[in-house]
Amino acid sequence: VLASSLSKMFTAGLDLNEASNLVEETADMKRDGARTSLSMHKLIRRFQEAITKPDQAPFPVIAAVHGPVFGLGVDIISSCDIRYAAENSIFAIKEVDVGLAADIGSLAYLPKITGNQSLIRELAYTGRAFSANEAEKLGLVSRIIPGSREEVVKAALELAKTIAGKSPIAVSGSKRLISHARDHSVSENLVYTQTWNAHAIVTKDMAECATSMKEKRTPEFAPLKVPSKL
Repeated sequence: VLASSLSKMFTAGLDLNEASNLVEETADMKRDGARTSLSMHKLIRRFQEAITKPDQAPFPVIAAVHGPVFGLGVDIISSCDIRYAAENSIFAIKEVDVGLAADIGSLAYLPKITGNQSLIRELAYTGRAFSANEAEKLGLVSRIIPGSREEVVKAALELAKTIAGKSPIAVSGSKRLISHARDHSVSENLVYTQTWNAHAIVTKDMAECATSMKEKRTPEFAPLKVPSKL
């Protein structure tokens, strides 16, 4: 799956007017503070569940970004498997400038993606913008593509085509195991991998890979059914 946007930018971040209206609708001031807080908790959870869907999907999600990637945009791409950025991309964790801590995923994902607690804290505390080059050095994006939207989407589609030619069992399994490793210890992940590959290894895809190599042809794999709703 490819995540991109319309022509001018990836995202300008949260629409403050819409957010204000939503907060007013959710927070019934006639009720006491505890009930209002519970309503807000539910609202934030709904946002988190929606924005983190790419991470939960059984297939890879590639983000192709260009122009401003502010606020919620950073949350969205942090949940994706792979991130490509056009050279004109500019990023910012902007929530601090509207009086909030980023709450939809950036602060959960970015320290693990980048491994740089100091810089992520700096970016979250200040809201300063950073370039595609800095994002690449951080490990937030894996490639910078010369050009803008058209070029970065083309590069991401080429990557998606390459991945789509691989065994869906192997790709989906790799995603699950890498995500599990991120959230668990090495020993726990090795045990999980034992269990996962004990059943995945009986796939016909392994035989197809071996046969296609011997016959010097492109392997053909049966599609992997995925839920229509994550």
